[in-house]
Amino acid sequence: MSDFPETLPERRADGLFFLADPHVAGTPPGQRLEGYAEQVLDKLRAGLDYALEHNLEPVILGDLFHWPRENPNQILVELMRLFGPRRPWVLVGNHDKYQARLTEDCSIAVLRQAGAVRLMDAEGPWFRLLAGGKRVLVGASPDGFPLPRAVERGPDDDEVIWLAHHNLSFPEFPEKQVKLREIPGVDWVINGHIHRPQPTLAAGATRYANPGNITRLTFTRRTRERVPAGAVWRPGAEDIQRVELPHLPFEDVFPDQELPPETEEESGRTRADFLDGLERLAWRRTAEGAGLRDFLTDYLDPEEPETGLIWELYTEVTRHD
Repeated sequence: MSDFPETLPERRADGLFFLADPHVAGTPPGQRLEGYAEQVLDKLRAGLDYALEHNLEPVILGDLFHWPRENPNQILVELMRLFGPRRPWVLVGNHDKYQARLTEDCSIAVLRQAGAVRLMDAEGPWFRLLAGGKRVLVGASPDGFPLPRAVERGPDDDEVIWLAHHNLSFPEFPEKQVKLREIPGVDWVINGHIHRPQPTLAAGATRYANPGNITRLTFTRRTRERVPAGAVWRPGAEDIQRVELPHLPFEDVFPDQELPPETEEESGRTRADFLDGLERLAWRRTAEGAGLRDFLTDYLDPEEPETGLIWELYTEVTRHD
C-alpha cells in the first residue's frame, strides 16, 4: 500500500485508548443475566471518560454490537448520547455486519449516519495522530479485509499503527488463520476480535497486541479470573497499558451454577467461532462447494470420531453425477 492521501484527518492527543469488542445488546447474550446492556454502557462511558481525562483518542476495536440489526431504539439513542461529544473511531467487526455485509440497516450504520461515530469500514489509512511532537499514521483492516503486505509511511511519519479485527495466531491460538508476520512499514498491529487478552509479541519490526474484550461473554473459569480492561497506546511505548474498567463480580452477571469442565474451555475453537464461520460461508459459498471445503478444513478436528462422517457427507452433497 502506498500513495496515502495528504488530507488525512489529524487528531491531537497524547495517545490512543482502545476498547475492544463491547458487544452491546438489548437482550443479554449467552448466559449473561439481566442488566447486561446497562453494564456494557457503563464500561463504554468509563472508557470515554478516562480517554477524555488523559487526553487520549478513543478507538473501539470492532464488534460494538453483538447483533448487527434490530437493536432497541433505546440502545441506539443511549449510544448517540454517549458517543456524540467524542465521536470515537469504530472499527467494523464481524458482529457489526449482517451475513458478512455492512448494510444501511445495520445498527452501526445508523450511528454513522447520525454522526455519532467515525466508522472505519474499509482497509487503508484513516487518520494521523499528533502526539508530543510525533506524527503517527493510523490505518485499519476491518473484518473481511486482509492485513496489508507492506505500508509506505509518509516522509514525516514517526510511527505506523494498524488496527485489525482478525483471527491472529497468537501462541495460545496457533490454529488461527492469520499468522503473525512482519509487515514492512508497520510498527504496531492492535487487534480486536480475540476476546482473551494476549501478550504483546514481535514479528520482526512489527509488534502485535491484543488487549481482549471489555465485556465478559463466556461462562468459564478463565472469564471468572479476568478483569475487564481498556488499553492505552502512546508513541514510543514498548507495550500497551491495561486500564481496569468498572465491573460487577462474576457471580453477579452469570448464573449460579457449575462451570463447564476445563477441557471444554481449553478448545481454541468455540461454538461462536463455528457459527460466525457458517454465516460467512452463507455469503461466500460457491457452486462447487469450495467454500464449504475450506471451512470444514479449518474447523474439523481429524481426531474427532465424527469428522470422517462429515467428510463423507461433504463428498456426497458436492459430487457431480
